[in-house]
Amino acid sequence: MPGGYDALSFVRVLHDWPVSTARALLRKAHAALVPGEAGPRTRTRASALGVVRPLPEIATPGVRQMPPGEGRAGGDRAGSMSGMETLDLARLQFAVTSGAHFLFVALTLGLATVLAVMQTRATLKRSDTHMRMTRFWGRLYVINYAMGILTGLVMEFQLGMAWSGLTHFAGNVFGASLAMETLVAFFIESTFLGLWIFGWDRLNRWAHLGVIWVVTITAYASAYWVLVANGFLQNPVGAEVVDGALRLTDATAVLANSDALLPFAHILSGALVVAGFFLAGVSAYHLRRGTAEQEFFRRSLRIGVFITLPALLANAAFGGVQFPSLQPMKRAVFAGREAEIAQLQAEMVTTYGPGDYIPPTAPTQAGAMIMLGVFTVLLLVSGLSVLLALFRRTVPGVRAWYLLLIAMIPLPFVSMIAGWVFREVGRQPWMVNGLLKTEDALSDMSPGTIWFSLIAFTTLSVLLVAVNTWILARSARQGPEAPATGSAPAEPTPVLAF
Repeated sequence: MPGGYDALSFVRVLHDWPVSTARALLRKAHAALVPGEAGPRTRTRASALGVVRPLPEIATPGVRQMPPGEGRAGGDRAGSMSGMETLDLARLQFAVTSGAHFLFVALTLGLATVLAVMQTRATLKRSDTHMRMTRFWGRLYVINYAMGILTGLVMEFQLGMAWSGLTHFAGNVFGASLAMETLVAFFIESTFLGLWIFGWDRLNRWAHLGVIWVVTITAYASAYWVLVANGFLQNPVGAEVVDGALRLTDATAVLANSDALLPFAHILSGALVVAGFFLAGVSAYHLRRGTAEQEFFRRSLRIGVFITLPALLANAAFGGVQFPSLQPMKRAVFAGREAEIAQLQAEMVTTYGPGDYIPPTAPTQAGAMIMLGVFTVLLLVSGLSVLLALFRRTVPGVRAWYLLLIAMIPLPFVSMIAGWVFREVGRQPWMVNGLLKTEDALSDMSPGTIWFSLIAFTTLSVLLVAVNTWILARSARQGPEAPATGSAPAEPTPVLAF
């Protein structure tokens, strides 16, 4: 994530602490609050008649089912008010922490691509202007990247603490992609980013250019591995259930999952939209102030504007081709087709047993409508901006246009978060679609524990987002005259000695 957003090593370490150490205490507290509920639990669901029955096996294409009676991770929390409260709080906690991290990821992915192309142009043409642009925008990229690592750690910690059922049931499959994201992508990305930061005026210009391309490619690889994990949760293929846990059987099916590849392209194009409007908005701010760096920000504004339109069109295309493959219930809820929703609910009750299989309607529909509405606004502004930017003489003189571009900076972030809400909330009540319910993936935590962690993680996430926004705005206002990324310290003035 778009900056470092999942690591199996953290998940395993965190499970050893919150799930092994804290679980014993939580069980004692739960036993004290709910007398008579002791011993191992089986995965059941309370029917409307009060008869507790095992959850039937699920027929999911590409996944071999376990024999009846083997059981799965998780337990029966359906009838417990405290259990449902804990579930809702845990879901809110995950939404806050992962949503906060996603903000950093979007800008990091987009800016990495822009920087690589900028530095390529500067290296090939020996353009001082493009090299200064690379250093200035690179400074903002590094700030966002560093703060994004911190939000990623917060997200991983809460994942390990609150969702042990997920990793115990599906960790053998989706955990491998998270490990690859950490070892192959994030470690290499951060290492080469350090070389890029400190390699200015020290590395050969071609070697330094190669370094930023490694950073960009590994950032893409990081996003890909994360989406492989998420795509498996959306569409679990290439695995079988053995002894109550998933086991990988076909790595190719997991890696080529359409629910990973298409969202990957969708996210990358969306990140370019974020970066394009970020460049255009910051440049418009300086041009409106009458900065002395007119040529610098005029070029930056044109680059940002010309990125946005093709990125928006690609984003719409990759989003559109995903729609037919969405879960049927998610499509029905989005369209508001009540008859189809009722039919799908009845079919799922027949297949999986009694329960509510309709995702939360309001956030699902709101996420989709906000995403599409903001996209429409961005497309109109981008089209108008491209027309204005085609005429070089109009760039320095249209102040109302500058205000419009400045106002557009947060909108791509809003659209991406809204799309993420639609994707994730719309597949509820499943954590692993058709195999593991969200409530069964939850760790054994009391409402008091999850309240405490929710307040702590939310406070920390909001603080990190606020600090990052303040530092980015402060650094962007300073302009290219501020110390650039990788600037060497000034030579000390020699002192005469007698």
